[in-house]
Amino acid sequence: MAQKKKRPKKGVVPALTFNHAMVYVRELAPALHFYAGLLGFKVIEVYHNAYARLRSASGQGTIALHLIEPGKTLPPGDGIRLYFEIRGLDKVCRNLEAAGTSFTQPPKMMPWGWKHAYLNDPDGHEVSLYWVGRKRLQKSIIR
Repeated sequence: MAQKKKRPKKGVVPALTFNHAMVYVRELAPALHFYAGLLGFKVIEVYHNAYARLRSASGQGTIALHLIEPGKTLPPGDGIRLYFEIRGLDKVCRNLEAAGTSFTQPPKMMPWGWKHAYLNDPDGHEVSLYWVGRKRLQKSIIR
């Protein structure tokens, strides 16, 4: 007979706030160019050319770029995708293409009602640029 899982008592479950995503990179300069120069993140700090912290141009979201340890290689990025919501997705994607960025999928309306474009950063991390607007925290309806 299956046992019921106990729910934590009120006050036991922490009220976590997402702080940032750490993105490991082979070289800091190309990653900074991609995230700050092309995607518009604002550099908060660069530490010894091995670590950088960036803030989204609008909002409080942050990412950190960190060099991999000497002698180590980046593991395949399968299963990891970074999502960035952007108003004016089509125009942003046209501007990125004009700057030489290649997309694995140009902007496309997805069956769940969000418009997505997919590309890879210089280290092969998959990135999704999308726009959903006010539907962001609503349940998705698959069409």
